[in-house]
Amino acid sequence: MFTGIVQALGKVTGLEEHGGDVVLTIESAELALDTAELGDSIAVNGVCLTVTDKSPALFCADVSVETLNATTLKHCRPGSPVNLEKAVLANQALGGHLVSGHVDGVGRVASLQADARSTRFVIQAPAGLNKYIAPKGSITIDGVSLTVNEVSNHGFGVNIIPHTSQQTLFHTYQVGSEVNLEVDLIARYVERLLTSSQEQEGVSYQLLKDNGFA
Repeated sequence: MFTGIVQALGKVTGLEEHGGDVVLTIESAELALDTAELGDSIAVNGVCLTVTDKSPALFCADVSVETLNATTLKHCRPGSPVNLEKAVLANQALGGHLVSGHVDGVGRVASLQADARSTRFVIQAPAGLNKYIAPKGSITIDGVSLTVNEVSNHGFGVNIIPHTSQQTLFHTYQVGSEVNLEVDLIARYVERLLTSSQEQEGVSYQLLKDNGFA
């Protein structure tokens, strides 16, 4: 699990294809990789990846075809910057919100404009994803935990303060930039509970009907 608080920026230094999959090599002198172990999880632009090799300033991770197809990691090239966060420990403060590192869809920057000292972004979400996004709720964009300002049929808005802009990839985004989106875990479970309840009601009604009670 992660918190959506980016700990460092990294840079892709290598991509090696293996039967359709890709091995990413990412360099970051700021991530304190000395405390990371093989098998640990690191979020790369919000995507949970497993460390398969490491040195003091870089690590390697396998990226499957499924992950490449479902996230923006397919666009990575040598030199591409990435947001990085190591998995949260049980004794660490939860600075953002609970983030799984499982991307729900790829969004697109629809607009950005100055808003006092901040920048207001409008993100266009994939069809079907907006129903999980609520005003003043949490959303993860490329691994960054953010609060949603508003939601419309065309997307949702967030404000990016100067600190967040400089410490993450947000200062590189332009209109049309693609970003990984992960909705709040609570939204997923609420939908599952409601769907399960409706399915149970349907089964109960059908049983009553089959036995002549409805």
